[in-house]
Amino acid sequence: MSQMMKAAIFVEPGRIELADKPIPDVGPNDALIRITTTTICGTDVHILKGEYPVEKGLTVGHEPVGVIAKLGSAVKGYSEGQRVIAGAICPNFNSYAAQDGAPSQDGSYLVASGRCGCHGYKLTAGWRFGNLIDGTQAEYVLVPDAEGNLAPVPDGLTDEQVLMCPDIMSTGFAGAENANIRIGDTVVVFAQGPIGLCATAGARLKGATTIIAVDGNDHRLEISRKLGADVALNFSKVDVVEEVLRLTGGKGADSAIEALGLQSTFEQALRCIRPGGTLSSLGVYSQDLRIPVGPFGAGLGDHRINTALCPGGKERMRRLMNVIESERLDLGVLVTHQRKLDDIVEAYDLFANQRDGVLKIAIKP
Repeated sequence: MSQMMKAAIFVEPGRIELADKPIPDVGPNDALIRITTTTICGTDVHILKGEYPVEKGLTVGHEPVGVIAKLGSAVKGYSEGQRVIAGAICPNFNSYAAQDGAPSQDGSYLVASGRCGCHGYKLTAGWRFGNLIDGTQAEYVLVPDAEGNLAPVPDGLTDEQVLMCPDIMSTGFAGAENANIRIGDTVVVFAQGPIGLCATAGARLKGATTIIAVDGNDHRLEISRKLGADVALNFSKVDVVEEVLRLTGGKGADSAIEALGLQSTFEQALRCIRPGGTLSSLGVYSQDLRIPVGPFGAGLGDHRINTALCPGGKERMRRLMNVIESERLDLGVLVTHQRKLDDIVEAYDLFANQRDGVLKIAIKP
């Protein structure tokens, strides 16, 4: 095996390029994965634009599907040549944060300075691929704490079928899980990009019986109907808040899921929910949020506002793949394009500018 590999690296704001990098060394608790399929996420575009800071030269990407090329000496229960995925969030499950139920916020940021990752809490530090360590848009990726993070891919499932599990499906489902959905609920999902579409699907699986999808793109609204939406509202053609109140007899929705990260969508989501309802936020916000006092009930409305960073770990991945394998959901419709790793720069241009009806691009080395 060659000692070098191709990898997409962050050069500077506005530039992600393909470069040659050494194939990573494998520590006792690690696994080296030969990537067979990965993809580009909206977070990667934030990195490209310089809106989210990472180290120059870092390999980007956080959604791996591949084959185990080499196992660390302490890793048990896996074999080389086995097909696996790992979550975009790959925590150290020995950390205080993980054992306290917040593995996505664990102490992994300490490792780079030579300290133990089992200690400390830090916002988003469980997200390591393409953030704290080299990521997945490469020929190989090193998976840390492999026993806790590698999930075998069931026989019969294609790379494209499980490609959404590491991040998009996990994040969208987290939005539905955090929305306190009960059987028979009405749920509004703001934004029908890949994560919002998965939130729509997750709301249906959780038992909501009226799901209202909101977007400005009619094509995405059509897909939302296939994934579980009962009503599709184009915000450029209708007043969404008024229509939700009309559909619910003036009560408001039981919950709203906000999957975009704008003041406008956050505020509309809050205005759509009933007293005692839940706003489940998945958006990545770049500015301070303002909470309007009226729909907030001056702080007396018994509302809940929940946030999430997608859960990681092998059990989370197993459960998501079980949904796919049992044919409860087919997310293949989200993979609209394919590109080779050699064409990663063009793929970023396509995805960042949302051309040609793109939702997700399967990147193959």
